[in-house]
Amino acid sequence: MSVTAPAGFTAAGVAARPGGEGAPDLALVVNEGPTRAAAGVFTSHRLPSAPVLWSAQVLRGGAVGAVLLDTANAHACTGPLGFQDVHAVVERTALAVGRDAAQVAFAATGRIGVRASLGTLLPAVDLLAERAHEFGGERAAQALAPAPGPPVTAAVRGEGWTVGGMVAGAAPTSSPVVLTTDAELPAPALEHALRPALGATFHRIGARTAASPGDTALLLASGASRRAPDEAEFADAVRRVCADLARQAVRSAPGATKEIEIEVRGAATEEDALAVGRAIAGDDPLRHAIHREDPDWGRIVAALGGADAAFEPHRLAVTLGGVQVCRDGAAGDDAALVDLRFRAVAIAVDLGVGTRSATVWTTDLPAAGAAAP
Repeated sequence: MSVTAPAGFTAAGVAARPGGEGAPDLALVVNEGPTRAAAGVFTSHRLPSAPVLWSAQVLRGGAVGAVLLDTANAHACTGPLGFQDVHAVVERTALAVGRDAAQVAFAATGRIGVRASLGTLLPAVDLLAERAHEFGGERAAQALAPAPGPPVTAAVRGEGWTVGGMVAGAAPTSSPVVLTTDAELPAPALEHALRPALGATFHRIGARTAASPGDTALLLASGASRRAPDEAEFADAVRRVCADLARQAVRSAPGATKEIEIEVRGAATEEDALAVGRAIAGDDPLRHAIHREDPDWGRIVAALGGADAAFEPHRLAVTLGGVQVCRDGAAGDDAALVDLRFRAVAIAVDLGVGTRSATVWTTDLPAAGAAAP
């Protein structure tokens, strides 16, 4: 599992404190090659963090030899001196792993507006490089794990090649996302796989596609398998890994007692299906009702009616927990038959006007934004 499931990668995780012991909060992933193609997607936030600014420059070259990940400090809103700090950390990382600094990416999440302590961080980088090995993926993932919660990792195997990944935090704030593969593909093929995968998974967590200053998603290819898979097959594998990571991130949300899947079908367009799904996901009274295990399907209808999407009121159907509680725009089966005692809750809505569909995931926590860049 994780980022070292594909061949050609080493990784490590340490605590950014003297000795590097305790719960890790700093991770390193090194692409050992033979190729170093990479793609990245970054935040749309108007105040991108210093690591985002740095890494966006790196990704313009289409190659990444190593990624440093800090989950204790976002390195955001720290001004020119904060960018100098990031430059110093990247230069130290490049020296420690034997890479050109122009091919070292940096991703971070954590406190905003606080400069890093280089006296602590730089020695930790050296320790990471010493400890990086081919079985270090799980330790690296522990540095990204939500608190409290297990590491969020996934892998999918193709014919002689693999895609692996890990994500920081828990939904809806899951970022950075790091994916690796030993497939032999160029940077444009990686980007063509990464963007749609994020759009179909992480971007469908929560009620809106909000962004944070450090949102980063990276896909690195080592080429170690010497296999060049069909690009459509590869893109499907990337999407499956992202879907697995996104669902785990929802499951790991601290304080959540319900994982809610909202499937909207019968829509005129996919955009309409997403609009309805997000409207339902953003309805606080509905989530509160589900938290109380109250099958108040009227909240679902109330929420979708406010979405900017076409639907046929007299053909509308709503299924909650496997029971069709609304049929043809009116009450259907007895809502008392709905059993909401389980953690997983399924909502299905048929708008009755088309053939397009989309799925959105949320929890019974208060409304929040999406999870990745």
